[in-house]
Formats: sequence, structure tokens, C-alpha cells
Amino acid sequence: MDILLAHPHIFWLSLGGILLAAEMLGGNGYLLWSGVAAVVTGLVVWLLPFGWEWQGVMFSLLTMLAAWLWWRWLARRVKEQKPADAALNQRGVQLVGRRFTLETGLVNGRGHMRVGDSSWPVSADEDLPAGTPVVVVAVEGITLRICAR
Repeated sequence: MDILLAHPHIFWLSLGGILLAAEMLGGNGYLLWSGVAAVVTGLVVWLLPFGWEWQGVMFSLLTMLAAWLWWRWLARRVKEQKPADAALNQRGVQLVGRRFTLETGLVNGRGHMRVGDSSWPVSADEDLPAGTPVVVVAVEGITLRICAR
């Protein structure tokens, strides 16, 4: 205990190392900024010794500042994502605007259409015969809304 009182930077550097090592085991990001704040506090206390109270205040402020800066950076990155990425796992939405040819006719405005190696339920405002060129205009659940082009 006497060594920690004589050299408080050892405590902060050790705490920072432990928090960063624990972050590597968990990988959620919760301990990363506290670990970085502890290391920075340890380095500052090593260069400019001051009381335990101010060390605790500096550690707290650095932790909150680092977490806030990370939150701002992450929020900006999410905003900058391309709109096309929003439809990444929504195959029906990716088909809007694409053109196809009906292999089978629609009865009562309903039927199926082959898209690649799959078959999609389709609906239209009118009956369309086989061989009609169509365009996908919307997605309603799992049904593609089409119209003749």
C-alpha cells in the first residue's frame, strides 16, 4: 500500500492495463474508454503529481469525454451510411425498379414470377398474359407489386 501512495501512477497504469485486457476478453467496448482514461491519468500523474481527489476527477472526466467522443463519431458514421445499405438484407426492396418478363399469366391480378432461381408472389391492378414485360414498383410484405411497362 505504501508503494501506491508513493507512486500513484503505478496504480493508474495497472488499472488501465487490467481494463484494456478485460476489454480484449469481452470486446463490447464498455471498458475500452475507461482503460484509456486510466492510462492517460497514470501518465499525467507520473509527469505532474497531484492528490488522489484530482486524480479521480481527471479519470472520471477523461472516461466521460472519451465515451462521448466515441458516441459522436459512431453516430456520424451511422448517418453517413449509404441508403442502399438499408436494403442490404431486404431482397424484395432491392428488386424495386427492375424489369422482368412474366413466364405465366396473372389471374385476378395475382400470380408468381421467376426472379433468378426463386419464385415470388406478384400482384397487379389487371390480369397480364405470359410474356408481358413488367417492372417491380413496390413490395407489399413478400408480394412484389408489378405493372406492365
